[in-house]
Amino acid sequence: MTAKQPALFSLAAGSGFVDALAAGILSRHGADPLELTRLTVLLPTRRAVGALQLALLRAGEGRPLLLPNIRALGDVEEAEATDDAWLAAAATDLPPAVGALRRRLLLTALVQRSRTVSSAQAALLAGELAHLLDRLQTEEIPLSRLHTLVPADHAAHWQVTLDFLRILEVNWPAILAAEGVIDPAERRARALRALARHWQDDPPAWPVIAAGSTGSIPATAELLSVVALLPQGAVVLPGLDARLDEPSWRELEPTHPQYGLKLLLARLGCPREAVTDWDAAVSEPAARATLLREALRPAATSEAWPDMPSLPPEALTGLGRLDCANEQEEAGAIAVILREAVEDPATTAALVTPDRGLARRVAAELRRWDIALDDSAGQPLADSMPGTLLRLAAALIEERVAPVALLALLKHPLALLGRAPATLRGHARRLERSTLRGPRPQAGFDALIRAAHASDAGTAVREMLEELHRAAETFVALDAQASSLATLLAAHVGLAERLARDAAGEIQLWAGETGEALASFIAELREAAGGLPAVPAGEYPGLFERLIAEVGFRPRHGQHPRLHLWGPLEARLQRVDLVVLGGLNEGGWPAPATADPWLSRPMQAQLGLPLPERRIGQAAHDFASLASLPRVVLTRAQKQDGNPTVPSRWLARLDNVLAAAQLTLPSAETARQLAWRRALDRPARIVPCGPPRFAPPLTARPRRLSVTRVERWLHDPYEIFARHILRLEPLEPLDAAPDAAERGIAVHQALDDFIFAHRERLPADAEAALQAAGRAAFGALLERPAVAAFWWPRFLRIARWFLDQETAWRQAGGQPLAVECQGALSLHGPAGPFTLTATADRIDRLRTGGLAIIDYKTGQVPGARRIAKGDAPQLPLEAAIAQAGGFAGVAA
Repeated sequence: MTAKQPALFSLAAGSGFVDALAAGILSRHGADPLELTRLTVLLPTRRAVGALQLALLRAGEGRPLLLPNIRALGDVEEAEATDDAWLAAAATDLPPAVGALRRRLLLTALVQRSRTVSSAQAALLAGELAHLLDRLQTEEIPLSRLHTLVPADHAAHWQVTLDFLRILEVNWPAILAAEGVIDPAERRARALRALARHWQDDPPAWPVIAAGSTGSIPATAELLSVVALLPQGAVVLPGLDARLDEPSWRELEPTHPQYGLKLLLARLGCPREAVTDWDAAVSEPAARATLLREALRPAATSEAWPDMPSLPPEALTGLGRLDCANEQEEAGAIAVILREAVEDPATTAALVTPDRGLARRVAAELRRWDIALDDSAGQPLADSMPGTLLRLAAALIEERVAPVALLALLKHPLALLGRAPATLRGHARRLERSTLRGPRPQAGFDALIRAAHASDAGTAVREMLEELHRAAETFVALDAQASSLATLLAAHVGLAERLARDAAGEIQLWAGETGEALASFIAELREAAGGLPAVPAGEYPGLFERLIAEVGFRPRHGQHPRLHLWGPLEARLQRVDLVVLGGLNEGGWPAPATADPWLSRPMQAQLGLPLPERRIGQAAHDFASLASLPRVVLTRAQKQDGNPTVPSRWLARLDNVLAAAQLTLPSAETARQLAWRRALDRPARIVPCGPPRFAPPLTARPRRLSVTRVERWLHDPYEIFARHILRLEPLEPLDAAPDAAERGIAVHQALDDFIFAHRERLPADAEAALQAAGRAAFGALLERPAVAAFWWPRFLRIARWFLDQETAWRQAGGQPLAVECQGALSLHGPAGPFTLTATADRIDRLRTGGLAIIDYKTGQVPGARRIAKGDAPQLPLEAAIAQAGGFAGVAA
């Protein structure tokens, strides 16, 4: 190879990287249309590849172009699938990369062999182990280096962690060798290095341009160093700041946006001064660049702020900022900004944020105007309609047909069971009202079907349950044993397919884009599950939830062509007319330098892994590049989840620089957009409502109430209105806890039966007799697990206490006279007679000739103060009825 200086170029931040790159490519290689086809362009991501293709077409001003061979650096891993001889040469003799799902499952099995954890917990640990493997292999650190971390040098919990990580060093290479595969990150690194060696030994006869990469991956950095020295090679760096003063360049820390480029230049052996502009016609927006350079300068040289060059007001042209009250207002304001951008047919706009919650809120706000946002992160497959059906079907079996799980499944839009949607929903509602409200029935389909037969659910509902039982039989049969993951998956999918079959016999589970994405995931999971250890059926739902949770899909159609939603990674090298940088709060953007779950900071440094501050530096580079674009809006929420937030460090630095320069961000436009957002949900006129006045007409009011209802009338008149005027009855909750009313009824019945049978004297075996009365009173309730476990033991304790009290009471002269005694008292009023009714739990005759009215309370007894105030009138009103001779069979 002919010795030459590295061909290094830079494109200034804010210049529109792909458009400027395309202009430079055409100026260098576009004279001959065929020459472009000989050019190879390497870009960091596939999204950047598509962006450059569009930029070349724009730069060509509509004339036909034969595009260069544009590749993402990651495509080197897929050389066998391409027809590029140079890529294939790089991947010669490399084993294939293990699939993501297969690797997750292999690591899950490895974790379970070394630790006693559930399958879901093992899958969670496997995901973290995969992330550690990727980090180590990206930095090309062999697993054998893990044994150099001496456990005795670290705290006890790190010693346990290191002991656990031995499974990677000892077992994982053998597992991969048996599979005939290698990890994806290792394959990428080996392929990139192989390509670098291949080009170094045999330089290509065509021009090669590597653009947009900061060389954060060592193998990529080596390839860039080779490309820069090729006879027809060139490396174009993104956003190198050639005007940063030398003291600041020397003092760069890992959190600075230029730190990664400084490391790359050091690796390439090229001073910053040797890097030239890619296109002289593309000038740096000097005012904005100066502002950001000063705002982000290293802390070691921040004392230069008072002496910084004056900042012209043009630095703020096109730059806006919104500090919103909360995350909801921030999302609404961003949606208004994007909606306004749509009004101009030539404008493109994007929201860039790492905050997925904010991204979802903005997408939801834009649906107000029927705008579907193109979200680069896609949507979680687990939350899609068919994905949710699969999760609910697994939960139904896991929870043994519990009411909430059953209704959630039957009310899912794809649950059809061969019926019309409205028909099945009607059956589900009847089942809910007749059988599922109140305490949970016994577990399993058989008990549920028996309960439905015993209720007024109806024939159609019972047939639906029996059909669902038949559909789930295979899955239920596996519940008591450990089976292969493939067997459990087949039973699970079989149940979901039976559920999603419509009246015409078509399976709706696989329909549409989401159905296709789910089918691809299931096929991949089925293939990845081969040869793995058996999974306990009870652990399968949690494992399936964990595996599908990390899978996403992107709709191919229906997205707005000029609006985009990008994460910072996807936004690199992109160009739009208006960009909104959202979620600029500390801890959000940038994300905090969190602790690694496996390795402490000293361990990472000992292994040679980059510390978390490097990620903050990469995020700062993204922020600086995006904030340099001509039209930018910076947004944040002052409160998140009700808690105050701290502005991002970049906003704080920007504020400091602006204050020193005595400049203020223009706020008229952003204030107008925020006002629009607030006006969207503000009514034109607010009419205050008067205080509620409970005064139904006399003709509608009840003329008959029990003494207990009178007490409710005092405390909550609206309950009387609902029950006795509107004729409404509250539904019992689903899967209810043991209900106090049902318990009270059963206990009352048991005591009444016992006292009625033994009014004269208590039997010798009084406790056994009372327990027998209790069993008869509870009856079918004892079949409910919650009743048998909680209510019955309480009743046994009540019985012993009651007999002690009853014995003492009778010795004092009390003698049972009547139980469950009905009484009434007619009161005359202006609108006619009003009847007061009561059912006394028990009335006893005293030795003095008076009456004792006794009320059994299984709940809280009213206090003396409430009784004195008249807030607990039940017993006084019953006394009034008794005094008037209103109880049947009891003299006045």
